[in-house]
Amino acid sequence: MPTLYTPDDYKRVLEAALLAASEPLPLAELKRLFDDDFDDDTLRSLLSDLRGDWSQRGVELAQLASGWRFQTRPEFQPYLDRLKNEKAPKYSRAVMETLAIIAYRQPVTRGDIEEIRGVAVSPNILKTLEARDWIDAVGHRDAPGRPALYATTRKFLDDLGLRSLAELPPLTDVTQVMEIADASPP
Repeated sequence: MPTLYTPDDYKRVLEAALLAASEPLPLAELKRLFDDDFDDDTLRSLLSDLRGDWSQRGVELAQLASGWRFQTRPEFQPYLDRLKNEKAPKYSRAVMETLAIIAYRQPVTRGDIEEIRGVAVSPNILKTLEARDWIDAVGHRDAPGRPALYATTRKFLDDLGLRSLAELPPLTDVTQVMEIADASPP
């Protein structure tokens, strides 16, 4: 194992680990790479430098809710999509509305979602979102029947490239997109 002396040595180790990882790596995992004791600020500084090293490439180092990962830059996704044989799953409007309600109002019960949407929520909608690991039951409301409370997961944030719910677009932007989608011909 080579001895690490310089920040560039440490960055190369971080780079190798992040490129080899299949999931985002949190700071605690990244610290385990080194014998030296790094505080979080030092590690973040190395990661920030590494992000800068990759700033002019088709891949970027991103900080997400569950940690750090390399990912393709969004502007290159249309080209990469040409290599895929499978189509991305299409979700119904009901699924997307339910997900939006959970994301913006969490934690919510199925009854809360039905009240906001004005229609009954099929159990299959919640199962679809749970199977995708975008939502999870995080507790139960202290009310008759003790209904489950749903909230989004870290995977939801990771899949959307977000570090926190605060980075969700304003609800007015989401409403405008939904209105445009409704006005577009099928």
